[in-house]
Amino acid sequence: MDHTEWTDRQDERSVTVDGEARRVAYYDAGDADGDDRPVVFLHGIPTWSFLWRDVAPALADDYRVLAPDLLGYGNSANADAFDRSIRAQEAMLDAFLDGLGVDAVTLVGHDIGGGVASRFAAHQPERVANLVLSNAVAYDSWPVEFVNDLSIPGAVSRMSSDEFEAAFDFAFADGVHGDADPDFVEGMKAPWRSEAGRVSLERCAVATNTSHTTELDYSNITADTLLLWGADDVMQPVEYAERLADDVGGGAEIVELGDAYHWVVEDRTETYVDALRDFLD
Repeated sequence: MDHTEWTDRQDERSVTVDGEARRVAYYDAGDADGDDRPVVFLHGIPTWSFLWRDVAPALADDYRVLAPDLLGYGNSANADAFDRSIRAQEAMLDAFLDGLGVDAVTLVGHDIGGGVASRFAAHQPERVANLVLSNAVAYDSWPVEFVNDLSIPGAVSRMSSDEFEAAFDFAFADGVHGDADPDFVEGMKAPWRSEAGRVSLERCAVATNTSHTTELDYSNITADTLLLWGADDVMQPVEYAERLADDVGGGAEIVELGDAYHWVVEDRTETYVDALRDFLD
């Protein structure tokens, strides 16, 4: 599935949040009536829900799967002048689930999506039965240099087309283990090419507030927790997973996936799906 097909699946699905008609676009598949605990996938920066293109559909035969675009990302609202921090995304997630009439969930979060999932699971433990974190931000592990560079006013919006393509090829084409799938690289670039998208990316980057994970008491997380981690990630190294395993209140299992960098979902898709399915089953 390429990013245009993914967007087509989102076109008739949105939830408004924040009391100001901010649109949250989302992917929805599986049986909406047959499973009262859907699996919700949360992406990071600078990605969008398309990150889950080969994972969420693979689980749709057995679960309802939901993959929202965080506010300011993908096809969700990206107008200027609103908070895009993970604390704000946590509030978005709460409103998003309420808008769909969803109570208990399984959360699967990557990168800052993992930070959002951790906050939600710590603050509303009764709503999160299972938690999966993959190369997630935690403690003071973030923001990383690449994201910091994007947060400088004008850093993205003033890039030439060649500079933009080079920067995102560095992040996605060169950032995977082995040869990159062109559909993945193109899909990750697509939302940021417009003028509004570039400004939104700068705002998303500057909103990466370390305090929102250093303030978190991970012992309040009671969900069954899986730390499904790309073992060769230098941005969110596996040592943070080991620390989380000690601190999460309900305990956590670590599964390290070799031959995988930060984009573990892309690097080891089949193995990732198998490990996720084993955990949920």
